[in-house]
Amino acid sequence: MDYAGYALLLLSAAGTACLLVAAARLFRFAPRSPAAIRADAVTILKPLHGAEPELLANLASFLDQNHDGPVQLVCGVQSASDPAIAVVQALREARPQADITLVVDPTIHGANAKISNLVNMAAKARHAVLIVSDSDMAVGRDYLARVTAALDAPGVGAVTCLYRGRGDAGGWSRLAAMGINAHFLPSVLLGTALGLASPCMGSTIALRARTLEAIGGFAAFSDRLADDYAIGAAVRARGEEVVLADLLLTHACAETSLKALLRQELRWSLTIQRLDKAGFAGSVVLHPFPTALVGAAFLGFTPLSLAAIGAALAARLTIALLVDRRAAARAAPLRWIPARDLLSFAVFVWTFFRGSVEWRGATFAVDAAGRLENRRDQTS
Repeated sequence: MDYAGYALLLLSAAGTACLLVAAARLFRFAPRSPAAIRADAVTILKPLHGAEPELLANLASFLDQNHDGPVQLVCGVQSASDPAIAVVQALREARPQADITLVVDPTIHGANAKISNLVNMAAKARHAVLIVSDSDMAVGRDYLARVTAALDAPGVGAVTCLYRGRGDAGGWSRLAAMGINAHFLPSVLLGTALGLASPCMGSTIALRARTLEAIGGFAAFSDRLADDYAIGAAVRARGEEVVLADLLLTHACAETSLKALLRQELRWSLTIQRLDKAGFAGSVVLHPFPTALVGAAFLGFTPLSLAAIGAALAARLTIALLVDRRAAARAAPLRWIPARDLLSFAVFVWTFFRGSVEWRGATFAVDAAGRLENRRDQTS
């Protein structure tokens, strides 16, 4: 049993080292120079579903840009009773000069409701540069300048962005934000540093209209759970790059209960697991605190075990502090880090026993290729 304990402590030490590498990447991840103001004609596509706590401010941030070109904001919903409609109307009243288009269309094109929404919205897009961004994102004033500049680089077919979390709905949403900042963000940074990850995220997918047409339009991804990843893969299959803009966006977390938090994080986790089963299993190394605790259960709380536990927590704390400093805001109390680590590990383990996700009021089975199937209402 001692061998198992020492092996777990070694795994924990490796994970702590990985977190420190991610922390170093995060420390250096910052704009290198002020963004030059550009004049690209841009259409921003915002698929909406419900009225999140800060939806009005989040949408407005995409209009409050240091940008000289025309910007069209297309918001789409699939129901005439969607409360997001009132938010879009309020935005129109507050910004009468802004070019804001609202699409209300219930047409379904596949199991992925977000993609169905985008298919319905795309016909209203008027400009050659398209930016798809999830409704729960907020951006700074240099967003369009940096994204369009990155898209203009030779060989680039699409641009995406990293993001940090912000809790907008109380304690559970702040715990969710800490999960993004201290777990998701460092894992992406580490993956890109090691050449193991090629992210394309719903925070931002910027591409040209001709590129979208060449990969089959949004309809080609109508049954994919990881639609953002699939779009990125299709762009890369054309021989073009998907690059990260030097931006850190804000993801507005709105979870109001543990159930809602787990539902969201299990969906994300299962998505990653379906895309790369071996890589997902190997990501156990990114849970050094829980593995150190299990190692201590075999060996006892010896000085070596306590050192592994302390180092793991210190590395996670460092990342949380770096993200908070970059955002100039505390995502959640730092004393929550041990609980957050244990919760993330529980989600990781639980993912191996899940074959379905709950999303927008329905339950979907997810096949081995990451396709949604067998849609069924949650009440059944």
